[in-house]
Parts: sequence; structure tokens; C-alpha cells
Amino acid sequence: MFTQIIFWLVAYLFLALITHFILLTAGPLLNANINLKANVTIALFFGFCNGFTSGFTDQIFERRFFYKRALGIVIILKAIISFVIFVILISIVRYAVYPYVQARYFNKVVTDPEKSWEHFFQLLLIYNIVAGLLINFVNQINNKYGPGVLVPILFGKYKNPKEEDRIFLFMDLKSSTLIAETLGHLKYSAFIRDSMLDINEVVPRFNAQIYQYVGDEVVVTWTVEKGKLPLYCIQFFFACEAKFASRAEYYLKEYGRSPQFKAGLHMGKVTAVEVGEIKRDIAYHGDTLNTTARIQSICNENNKYFLTSRYVLEHSAVERYYDTRSLGMMVLKGKKQAIEVICIEGEKSG
Repeated sequence: MFTQIIFWLVAYLFLALITHFILLTAGPLLNANINLKANVTIALFFGFCNGFTSGFTDQIFERRFFYKRALGIVIILKAIISFVIFVILISIVRYAVYPYVQARYFNKVVTDPEKSWEHFFQLLLIYNIVAGLLINFVNQINNKYGPGVLVPILFGKYKNPKEEDRIFLFMDLKSSTLIAETLGHLKYSAFIRDSMLDINEVVPRFNAQIYQYVGDEVVVTWTVEKGKLPLYCIQFFFACEAKFASRAEYYLKEYGRSPQFKAGLHMGKVTAVEVGEIKRDIAYHGDTLNTTARIQSICNENNKYFLTSRYVLEHSAVERYYDTRSLGMMVLKGKKQAIEVICIEGEKSG
């Protein structure tokens, strides 16, 4: 919602400036009464209300209605909702905001207000459609790559391989084979869908990015700066568990069980590069990902849910806030050198 408000505020403030300079250009010919504050006042009202209602609509409908509907139907329904909201807002401006603006900033009364508002309605409707398409494009890019990636992509940051320090968290559904056999493939797919939706709701609170989904596994990543402090990479896993617990009644009713994930955490240098032509994506390569996947893969044999490497503990304050226990030195599959594997058991009491 905050992002939508910012986008729409910027969009309408830009329109206010453009119309102001157009009026300044034509003002001497039209004998127009021009006031920038009036334009800005209306722009702030439109921008805030449009952003708030768009964000609110997405929050309410995306989770409860839209996500189970076909994309074409979603587009049509959103267009109808946006148009209804626009008509309501323009009516409020026409009969409430504009009289205030006129009394506050102008002395001259418009001689033909109905004709003026007809053109004003047409201008804002066209602009609303164009701005809406642009904002939806940005939202889709954010949905595809994650927040904060659009600008680097536009400037070609990942056209050539770039080395980055990153944290990776591999989360895999525990007992997935048994669950799939019990539920059947259709019900199991719905179970995975709902689990991933819950995880996605947690993502923004911890500055996380979804790197990829692989079957019943999700890979989450952070830059080292964002993931280490204040330990977002660890808080995220326990927040997901809390989210599942809060919706346990729903899961038990629909599927007869709640999701439980096992996770592996590691950090280090990776190479990031934009790959593909028909379907583009940002890919990360390097030993860090392989090690993270291997750490997650030994959760079952050690009967643990959340494992990490000693390297993570040495470069963060995990032990200050969480109970940890070493499982000793282990040679992970496909690796030559042993690493110390640590179990993160939960927050320290007190």
C-alpha cells in the first residue's frame, strides 16, 4: 500500500507540474487564473486516495479473490474497480475539493464550470489509464524479480557477470512425498500454492527477495547488509513458522495438516548475471548456493529443521539472540572439505 501511494503521488504531482507550465504558456492568451498550489492540492488528494485505494484493493482482493481467478478476469475486474474508484474520486474533487481550492486560492469564479469539468474529467481519465499501466508494469517487474531490482535491470547492471556478497536460505517442505501421496497431486498442488502465498506475505517485512521456486522448495536471498542486521535471514524462517501456526485451523480444515519447512542457511560470494532471451531472469552462480543446498539436504538425517554453517555465526550475531548447537564437522555431498554445521533452535529465552 505504501508503495502504491508513493507511485500515485509522484504520478499526479508530475501531472500538476506539466499542467501548470502549460497554463503558464497559454495564460496570457486565455487570461487564465493560474495557481500552482491549487494544482498541487488536487494532485496530492488524487495521488494519496488513488494509491491508498489501489493498495487496499490489492491487499483485500489479491489474497481472498484474485489469486484463484484467471489473469484475464483479474485484469478486467481490476480495470472496473479502478474506474469506479476514479469516478468516486473525481466526484469528490468536483463537489468538495474544488470549491475549497477555489475559495482558498482563487478570487475569480469559472464562468462555465460544467464544460471545464468535462475536459478535466477526460484529461484525468486518460492520464489515470496511462499511469495505471506504467505502475502495473513496475509492479509486475517487482513481482518477477523482487523489489529493488528494476532500476539495476534498466541500467544493465547484470548484463555482465557481477560478484556479490549474498545470503541464501533454502526452504523445503518436510515430508513432501508422504503429503503428496496422502493428498493426491491436485490437492497437494493447492497445498503448495497456499504455503508459498503465506511465505510471500512474510517476505516484505524482512527485506527478502524470492530467488526461485523449485517444486516444493523456495530459495530466498538477501544482500549481506540487509540479511545480517538485524538478522533478517533468521527471523524470516521463524516468522514463516509463526504464519503457518496462525493459519493452522485453515490448513487442518482444507488439507488435514499444516506445512512445516526445513531450511539451510549460508552466505558468501556469488556471481549474478542476467540470462535468457525469450524468458529472462537473474541467475546466481557459485559455491555458496551449492553449500546452502547441501546444508538443507541433511536436515532430515539429523532430525533438525534449521541448519546453517559456522561461517554464518562467525560473521553475524546469531549466538547472541538464538540458541544454537553444533552438529560437528561434516563433509557435505559433492564437497571435499568438511564444514561445521550448526543447528539454530530458536530465540534465547529472556
